[in-house]
Parts: sequence; structure tokens; C-alpha cells
Amino acid sequence: METPLKISFHGGDASEALSRTIGEHVEALEKLYGRMTACQVSVHIPDRHHRTQQFNVGIHIAMPGNIDINVDHAPQGDNGFADAPAAVHDAFRRAKRLLKDRAQKQRGDVKTLHERVERTLDRPEP
Repeated sequence: METPLKISFHGGDASEALSRTIGEHVEALEKLYGRMTACQVSVHIPDRHHRTQQFNVGIHIAMPGNIDINVDHAPQGDNGFADAPAAVHDAFRRAKRLLKDRAQKQRGDVKTLHERVERTLDRPEP
């Protein structure tokens, strides 16, 4: 892994297994979009006495050109994110989608509204 990675755990002890999982996700993102300059992941561990027992995962990815990708996975009330690996996986799934969108915009693959309108107006009528 070439991207500097910082992992922080809030509200509980650090997990070596979860740190490895996060590292694997960052490596997968590097293979797809190798231009990351830094990645910070924060895992908020739920309090045992709190009503909801769900993990909150935040991801901050820095890319060249002062481009930042931020994912703040806040659980919405379902119990699917009471499992830390599931919460991490979902947060990185969202980060991957945002990185993909950003890469398409940088390459110019994304069509703008004006291009679509012009093509519609230029089309001959049947």
C-alpha cells in the first residue's frame, strides 16, 4: 500500500482485525484509483449503554489537485451496522462510488445538461 493511512478508533479499543480489513479496502481503492495522497478512517464504536448499538465509519480521502472525498456513514436505524466489518464495508462501498464519479468527471466522461440539450435540438425531426 502506497497511500498513507491513518486509522482512529473512538469510544473503544483498537481492533487489529478491523484495521487489517480497512487496509485491504484501501489497497482495493488504490488498484482502481491509484492517485490517492492520504486516507484517514475513523471508527466510532457504540457505547454499550447507548440505545442503538451501531458503528459509525468516516472516511477522508485526499487526492491530487486538492480534491477531497468524504464519506460519513451514519447508521439510519436498521441493525445492519451493529457489525463493525459491515459498517466499514458499506462506508468503503460509498467511497468507491464517489471516487468513480470523481474520476469520470476528471476524464470528461460525464455528460452535462447543455450537451444533452444541444444534441436533442440538433436532431432532425422524423
